Amino acid sequence: MCGRYSQVFTLAQVEQQLEMPLDGSSEVVPNYNVAPTQEAVVILNEAPHLLQPLRWGLVPYWSKDIQQGARLINARSESIVTKPSFRIPIRQRRCLVIADSFYEWRRSGSQKYPYRIIRSNDDLLVMAGIWDIARVDGQQYRTFSIITTAPNQEMEDIHNRMPVLLINKEEQQSWLQDRDVEETLALLKTPDDDVLRYYRVSQQVNNVRSNGPALHQLVNDDPLTLF
Repeated sequence: MCGRYSQVFTLAQVEQQLEMPLDGSSEVVPNYNVAPTQEAVVILNEAPHLLQPLRWGLVPYWSKDIQQGARLINARSESIVTKPSFRIPIRQRRCLVIADSFYEWRRSGSQKYPYRIIRSNDDLLVMAGIWDIARVDGQQYRTFSIITTAPNQEMEDIHNRMPVLLINKEEQQSWLQDRDVEETLALLKTPDDDVLRYYRVSQQVNNVRSNGPALHQLVNDDPLTLF
């Protein structure tokens, strides 16, 4: 799964990598520890030239429980087309979730150690997401979920799931376009090997209240071999 990530980049960086202007978007407030139910910036298919904040943890349009979002931060690619919470968003409401890294934990003995996963070429990560709008107690909530798939070679020693990464401009643009559901599902694949690298970071990231550059610093006593 993907249960924590970071958004430490500028609007200009996103524009440069996606090769498109994001006019009207606000500058990104750095968040080194994006956690479920927090707001994070995404690009929606209905507004593909705008970076805007949504709440992480999808609340289906029919739900009357905002807390349901905390349980739907990820959507499995294998069942997304049939699961009631996701089957309409995958067809109609897709988004790009932009990150500079995500975190994952690996157990070694009785301990679980956090790792920061980044692109091997230092590009931003563009993760496939879905979103929805729900009205709960008279208030409108726009929320999203990150789609996960089987791990590639780099990730399989850490976890048995990873986010779906849209690596190139063509995949990113296709994800936001109106397409047949089978064409959409074809994009939900395990990324190629060697597109990621990782290193161990401080256990401070375990605390959702922790934030700041220290969460990105390398911890040297790593029980895994570094890539």
